[in-house]
Amino acid sequence: MEINQQCVVALTWTLKDTLGEELDVLEQPVEFLVGGNDLFRVIEEALLGYEAGATIELQIEPEQGFGDFIDTLVFLESRALFPDALEEGMTFEGASLPAGCNPEAPRDALYTVTDVYPEHVVLDANHPLAGIALRLKMKVEAIRPASEEEIARGSAGTGFFKIEPLHSKAPGNQTRH
Repeated sequence: MEINQQCVVALTWTLKDTLGEELDVLEQPVEFLVGGNDLFRVIEEALLGYEAGATIELQIEPEQGFGDFIDTLVFLESRALFPDALEEGMTFEGASLPAGCNPEAPRDALYTVTDVYPEHVVLDANHPLAGIALRLKMKVEAIRPASEEEIARGSAGTGFFKIEPLHSKAPGNQTRH
């Protein structure tokens, strides 16, 4: 069976940045719905027409993947507003940011604590892979027709590469780099 729209493909992969640093390895196959909401369009397009056993390599530019890094989605907040146990890597939903945080911080975003200092905390609402070009080497382990339920849901149940930005609009100017 060839990969086409609305089939389910089981993939393994290695994801690296353009410097060759390994970011993720998926050793056990995971199923994704092609033609649904599970994969970035660039990945789906690269998969079309291949059969089980194929190995595909592609480069995903930021605008094809997790987007550009947006400076105005990084906020410095008072350390006193957060719990003592705060650590780098922790995440907060914008709706649950402590009172006193910057009112321009979008409440529909997911924030990662990127730095903790004695007086302030750095919160970043960008996806951790925003602004990074990625190299993906995938292997097609299996292909099957999608069920009616998967088609209706738009997913085979996984969505590693279809993470929509949670913020609707960055505050302030839209400076990107």
